Amino acid sequence: MKKKSLTQQTADTIYKMITRGDEFQPGDQLPGENILSEKLGVSRATLREAIRILVMQGVLEVYRGKGTYIAADMKAFGDYGLGEIQRMKINLKDLYEARLLFEPEIAAIACRRATEEELEHIITCGERVKALILQQQDRTEADGEFHRAIVAASHNDFMMRLIPVINRAIEEVILYNKEARELSEETLRDHDQLMHFLKNRDARGAKYAMAIHIHNVIATLQLNEEEEPIF
Repeated sequence: MKKKSLTQQTADTIYKMITRGDEFQPGDQLPGENILSEKLGVSRATLREAIRILVMQGVLEVYRGKGTYIAADMKAFGDYGLGEIQRMKINLKDLYEARLLFEPEIAAIACRRATEEELEHIITCGERVKALILQQQDRTEADGEFHRAIVAASHNDFMMRLIPVINRAIEEVILYNKEARELSEETLRDHDQLMHFLKNRDARGAKYAMAIHIHNVIATLQLNEEEEPIF
């Protein structure tokens, strides 16, 4: 495993503060950013990213205008993938199997339904991911935006509700990413291919490009070592 980023270390610290039960309890509101960032010795930007990870994990809930709260049913999550590596791998496998079931078809639908503005937004998001990879910078948020833009262009309200699955999968890869360089190289290649088909509104090509992309992540993280490919 690579050394954890400061953001992930901060998320782990907050999680431990919650599970110890001597400072926070499920349902409690977290202190404001200034107070908590000073307490943890990190910047507000790092704290916000750590909170975003814990929100995606289901540990925290953010209510606009009210603040950040610990999920009332948080105890049901156990360590929720923040501790034992094998459990995280199982979570990843389930998440990527779910993505494989619906995202390739979403990409095909988006090809047919996307407006020119939506298509341009997808390409812009994809190019941003590419630039961040080449600059060796964190691409998590940009990668999530790229995939969300594709789902939005499908104009399917039900599929929009599945976006948290995509976000969760991306977040989990960051937590369990022992092959960062390989994944970055594959993402560059796969996204280029996917954007090519999207630009040309080739629905069949986009469908298979998305499936290949997800399969590549599954293979790189060795999530299907003893199984035949699903797609």
